[in-house]
Amino acid sequence: MRPVTRRPASRQVPWLVPALVLLLTVGQLLVAEYVPGIDRFADKAFGARLIAYPLLMLTAPTCWWLANRRRPRRDAPPWGAFALVMAPFLVDVTGNSLDLYDAVVWWDDLNHFANWALLCAGLGLLLGTRVRPDWALVTLVTGLGAVLAIGWELGEWFTFIRHGTELDTAYEDTLADEALGTLGALAAGLVVASLRRRTPAPEDPAAAGVSAPASR
Repeated sequence: MRPVTRRPASRQVPWLVPALVLLLTVGQLLVAEYVPGIDRFADKAFGARLIAYPLLMLTAPTCWWLANRRRPRRDAPPWGAFALVMAPFLVDVTGNSLDLYDAVVWWDDLNHFANWALLCAGLGLLLGTRVRPDWALVTLVTGLGAVLAIGWELGEWFTFIRHGTELDTAYEDTLADEALGTLGALAAGLVVASLRRRTPAPEDPAAAGVSAPASR
């Protein structure tokens, strides 16, 4: 009788979920860039986003494939983790499509916290099988989130803030966004570490509640 192992929750998500997230994001970006007369998309660098967002969304699946392509027996792709990494781009574009950034005062702050929590939760799930102990995983995820938050703010400044109307308030807003992004990353690291403690490792039959097969 073959032993039954428990897969991490992130691998139980079908491939259709990240594919749908990608398609919805790209579809809205195409509308924002090529449909004229929509004021809420003006001066927000959607031409650059149309190129950058799909590339960034596909970075995690591409890196996973490159790291696993030569293994004789590859695990199933972690579609759930990929979907989490992609989700912030969909949330950002949808927020612009619904004009939430201008209509809802606190939307931008919520976005920076929640999107970094989603992004770093996905990264944490991808890294969690290789990083031990839990405090190291939390530290790594938080550090990655902080670096990505800084990179994001640099990208925003370069693409539209430096020549836009928000230059006078950019410094204060940038500091707040970086802090919220880092807090979101910390929350993600804590959640992923907690989930890992509660989920038996799939390669450990005893932890999964089954007996190891007898050697032959």
